Amino acid sequence: MANGEFILKINSRYSLFTKAEKKVADYVIQNPKKVLFMSITDLAEACKVGDTSVFRFCKTMQMQGYQEFKMLLSLSLSDDGDDRIATMLSGEVTQSDTSENVAQKVLHTNINALNETFALLDYDQLSLTVDYIMMAKQIYFFGVGASLLTAWDATEKFMRITPNVHCVADAHMQAMAASLLTPDDLAFIVSYSGATKDTILIAQQARQAGARIICMTRFAKSQLTESADVTILCGTNEGPLQGGSTSARMSQMMLLDLIYMEYFKRTYETSSLNKQKTSGAVLKKLY
Repeated sequence: MANGEFILKINSRYSLFTKAEKKVADYVIQNPKKVLFMSITDLAEACKVGDTSVFRFCKTMQMQGYQEFKMLLSLSLSDDGDDRIATMLSGEVTQSDTSENVAQKVLHTNINALNETFALLDYDQLSLTVDYIMMAKQIYFFGVGASLLTAWDATEKFMRITPNVHCVADAHMQAMAASLLTPDDLAFIVSYSGATKDTILIAQQARQAGARIICMTRFAKSQLTESADVTILCGTNEGPLQGGSTSARMSQMMLLDLIYMEYFKRTYETSSLNKQKTSGAVLKKLY
């Protein structure tokens, strides 16, 4: 579907929209590319309506939800298949690029992601994150999809210096684990969008259990951050066809490194001793 056709589809249903939905439609028509990198909460705020109005707009457009809408909008912004493939890879990579050009653009994208993450750092929130980790009896790292990989990395990293870290892969088991947390425990939730149903359920379960919640996400305002005690922002724009991009993972790993280093620094004696023990435990497995 070409860009013009998608806009025509919105216009063709315009009379079916409520007053609030028409505000969403007007904004999408005027800013289609900008919408690709906005969360549902961002779009709602830009249109001065509620999140539910954006969701109803998607339903009126006969789509399952906001993510499907963004995916179809992304596909519509190119007039031919080659451009669609380029969009999936990167907003700036083209079919005519040489391998050297692609390498330069990927490098540029990753550097920008790290620089933006650094610029977004809130050192008070970072310090509070380490405080909560130090106070927690048990720490669970949660995430689904690509964010689960970051949660596993965080668990593996902290397991070298503290024994009270856990990660569960299955989404159903994550929800059960979150429901059994206590006020002495910590739920560390990784979600780029902050709008994944499984992740939001985990946050709700952890909140009901009275546990503290830290979330690592791209968007400062989302259903996930509403439940969080601390929000840490990663800085990279990821289009709807770029889920699990390397640049997003790099920005998350940078934040984990910062948290890990600060925790190690504050608990130097214990962490150093534990690091020696865990390193020695696997020493014989190396040639």
